[in-house]
Amino acid sequence: MSEQWLFEQDTIDWQELSILYRIAPLGDKSADHLRLVFGNSRIKCFVLEDGKLIGAGRALADGRDCSYLCDIVVHPEHQGRGLGKALVAKLTELSAGHRKIILYANPGKEGFYRKLGFRPMLTAMAKFEDERRAIDTGLVAGD
Repeated sequence: MSEQWLFEQDTIDWQELSILYRIAPLGDKSADHLRLVFGNSRIKCFVLEDGKLIGAGRALADGRDCSYLCDIVVHPEHQGRGLGKALVAKLTELSAGHRKIILYANPGKEGFYRKLGFRPMLTAMAKFEDERRAIDTGLVAGD
């Protein structure tokens, strides 16, 4: 099996990426949504195996102060073999020079990111479009 890493989005099949997010499961993100957010991200990684998209991630970065790692996804059949760790490492490497690199973890994944050197923030705050869902899934505290 041949693994290929891409850092540009010119050849990405956005429908395939949308399906990957759905089955991972990391939510329902349309192909158009993903094309837009990856296109607006300074840093992006896509991993293909034998031409099939098996992983992706991106970082919103300003070039100096902050890089926010987000949308890191690995196909369920490829989870547990270090690909997620490799994606975080590559996004972190490509974010070098920023004063801070941040991310938020899905509930239950905090330990994974802690092993990669990330620490819980005590002052992080967020507003979500679907606040009820964010509360129900444990992303933010309720009132």
